[in-house]
Amino acid sequence: MGGHALRIATRSSPLALIQAELVAGLLRNAHPDLDVTTVPLVTEGDRRTDVPLSELGGKGVFATEVQAAVISGWADVAVHSAKDLPALTPPELVIGAVPERTEARDALIGGALSTLPTGAVVATGSRRRQVQLAHLRGDLRFVDLRGNMATRLDQVGRDGVAAVVVAVAALDRLGWQERLGANESEVLSVTDMVPQVGQGALAVECRADDATTRGLLADVEHGPTRRCVDAERAFLCELGGDCDLPAGAHAGIDGAGLRIRAVLAPGEWPTHPVPIARVELSGTDPVALGRSAAIDLRSALGELA
Repeated sequence: MGGHALRIATRSSPLALIQAELVAGLLRNAHPDLDVTTVPLVTEGDRRTDVPLSELGGKGVFATEVQAAVISGWADVAVHSAKDLPALTPPELVIGAVPERTEARDALIGGALSTLPTGAVVATGSRRRQVQLAHLRGDLRFVDLRGNMATRLDQVGRDGVAAVVVAVAALDRLGWQERLGANESEVLSVTDMVPQVGQGALAVECRADDATTRGLLADVEHGPTRRCVDAERAFLCELGGDCDLPAGAHAGIDGAGLRIRAVLAPGEWPTHPVPIARVELSGTDPVALGRSAAIDLRSALGELA
């Protein structure tokens, strides 16, 4: 592969650029002669931070323009937070690599869940996070939260916001672990707050017909993480939705197989506590396991209605 060049398309946010460089570093380590450059893009989701993601088409709005750069040939690969990818991959593309996942959990910044005052306002634009927090604390109120990580963290203590919810992986990659201090935050367990599908993992897409790039990406693939993310994405696909669903799933290696924990809530929750269906399943086929979890949750949620 000597002399080969690879262009990585990425969002231009500080976190996205760090994630692209993480993948670039893995590729350079695997292929020392590879010339890797990044192609930063400003997506509509980044430009229109005053509009809720649900009105822009869900979190997939972040991925679409980056994917288009690869499909058009302007870039060779796209690096995404796996949690931002829609359930279905465009037919022109393939997820060529899923590097090793780091931290999948969410964190509450501003105070521990048990110490927030009654009626506290929590900022998060994620319905998945809202419904699970509302299930645990029916008195909490929620406001939308957009912008890059620095903007989100700056909301704590402003306009009545007591706390915000962010992904621990984002804080780790930005080098902001100090925000997880015991007195002003809480890392939420995957039992209390089931993560978003793909949370903590990166997904690297390339053109399906680009055999050379697929070969390069194969060397940065982490098999166990890929199996877990495949199960989680199969769960999301079976639900027929995108990242804006009030649903979450987290899979882990369980001996020779996998174990998935998943959660699903109704689209609206007029009653408190919020009714939430939960399931834990084990299996060996990632896609079958993810689909089974979604099917079981649909049935369980119907029984709770």
